[in-house]
Amino acid sequence: MLIDSHCHLEYKGLVEDQQGVLARAREAGVGGFLSISTRQREWAQVVATTEREADVWASVGIHPHEADAHADLGEAALLEAAAHPRVIAIGETGLDYYYDHSDREMQKALFRRHISVSRQTGLPLIIHTRDAEDDTFAILAEEMEQGAFPALIHCFTASADFGRKVLDLGLTISLSGIVTFKNAKDLQAVAIDLPDDRILVETDAPFLAPVPHRGRVCEPAFTADTARFVASLRGTTPAALAETTTRNFFRLFGKAA
Repeated sequence: MLIDSHCHLEYKGLVEDQQGVLARAREAGVGGFLSISTRQREWAQVVATTEREADVWASVGIHPHEADAHADLGEAALLEAAAHPRVIAIGETGLDYYYDHSDREMQKALFRRHISVSRQTGLPLIIHTRDAEDDTFAILAEEMEQGAFPALIHCFTASADFGRKVLDLGLTISLSGIVTFKNAKDLQAVAIDLPDDRILVETDAPFLAPVPHRGRVCEPAFTADTARFVASLRGTTPAALAETTTRNFFRLFGKAA
């Protein structure tokens, strides 16, 4: 069984046929889904899906693109939402300097608020980072010194050096369909070297469809394509990689178990 550790089931492209999307994924061997929120107004809808679907779990958080629009969001709101039994993670949160849709200082402040909630609840922090390696690592290292918290870098596309540094902090790394792209040689090298106990797979659906589905709306079913590719890179079988990543998922997201 595979688990799609990061998808957006309420986003356009998936929500219109959510039942079909889930059915196709299950048929492809994907038996669990972590549905990610990016804005506060999505939280109720994301959680409602988990209440209908026994193999879907939810996160609550604010994407860095949305930081300016959530400047007043306090820890109390996140803590209250995180108490729901189907909410197993905090995020996605982090820093995105590629688009700079929100003020960088606001992104940092909100990132730290999410970290505090992760630390208080014990729920893993789901981190988005793009063109912001130095600041992301600096905040993580500083916050870890104030008290450890579980976390992962989702849709990893950063440098090998950043990967080594966050692994040293105890983080997990999740690979999306980007690893299958022809121009992703550096990422493929990182994927080969990841420790067996620190690797997850995801789609980030409806975005980033892997080869051979480029140009299509990405679905959680495509987790299987990414997993097959990563298994081949690492010299193992798809079944073995599925067992490894599923075990890692439940170890990291203990509330899901």
